[in-house]
Amino acid sequence: MNEHIQLMIDWIEDNLRNEFSLDELSTYMGYSPYYCSFKFHQITGLSIRRYMLLRRLYLSTEDLANNRKIIDIAFDYDYSSHEAYGRAFKTVFGLNPREFQLNKMPVQSFLKLTINKEEECCSMNISRKLEVEQLQKENSKLFDKYVLNILNGQVMYEEFKDKKLMGDSNYAPFNEAMCINATTKQVFDKEFIKTRASGHHESVENYIKKVMDPLDNLFHKEYKYIVLWFGEDMFCQMNLLTILSYLEQSGYAGKVFLNSFREDEFKVSQIELKLGHYYSVYEEVLVNHEKPSKELLPVIYQAIAIYLDMLKENNAVVKYISKNKELPTSELVNRLFELFPTIGYGDSQYIELINKTR
Repeated sequence: MNEHIQLMIDWIEDNLRNEFSLDELSTYMGYSPYYCSFKFHQITGLSIRRYMLLRRLYLSTEDLANNRKIIDIAFDYDYSSHEAYGRAFKTVFGLNPREFQLNKMPVQSFLKLTINKEEECCSMNISRKLEVEQLQKENSKLFDKYVLNILNGQVMYEEFKDKKLMGDSNYAPFNEAMCINATTKQVFDKEFIKTRASGHHESVENYIKKVMDPLDNLFHKEYKYIVLWFGEDMFCQMNLLTILSYLEQSGYAGKVFLNSFREDEFKVSQIELKLGHYYSVYEEVLVNHEKPSKELLPVIYQAIAIYLDMLKENNAVVKYISKNKELPTSELVNRLFELFPTIGYGDSQYIELINKTR
């Protein structure tokens, strides 16, 4: 069956710029429209129309970045008007196409699905080194001793620190998973530590050792620049939101840069961030589980939408697990990694969710 789903995906990709017809797809596949829709959703966790919407809009961001006319882009992707395209774009990215075109802000990638693809290596390789060297050519001031790089997790921290990828600057990992468990309004205070440790079923002492101690440079040294290295998935973006909230709460007065990237392709999108509203967004989203009231970078806006959906009892991942719970846990986890890359969960989060759903 996976081979049939891949054939559907390939057909959809070849017809992204055409008017979609489920009847034409079903004729191509030799199955009924209902069967095609049902199986596609069962295997991918997405409806065919949702998949097409997200693929079209993501591909359109590349056209916008190349300064093509918005009306031409709208018609290329089968929208009836400039306004229809703009409404769909804002629903997904949180801003209109013109705003994106003017500012070229990072977004979550939505790539063509490949069912049962071979596992890719995520370790440090030459492409990462080359990408960082390009960043240094463009912004060399971020490579001196007055800079702190905060990296999402211990593995990335060790790779960057051992290879001194960012020159003479300092490094610190953020070893958390803010997309799960409760949190508090004040970031990194005693109540925060106690609450987060309890959520992770850790002692306060172990939590301090794992999360707080590695951030010592952030707490006790002054830096002209802080560079935040976070992937574009929901897991990383909720961690990013937490760090930005802390910087505002602590009154950090230097400059902040975000280096956003995809986990499977280390292509960095760098942007300077202006502090001022992230604490209120952190409180709305991570503390109160409400939609944000402020405008945000598209990549953060998209991640928040995923986060709030994942809080629902019958979210997309739970639905997928329920339909495929007869699969061995290891195979189910691998499928979830393949099909929901924008969530960014690790093995432990998925296994816990699988056990709870079963």
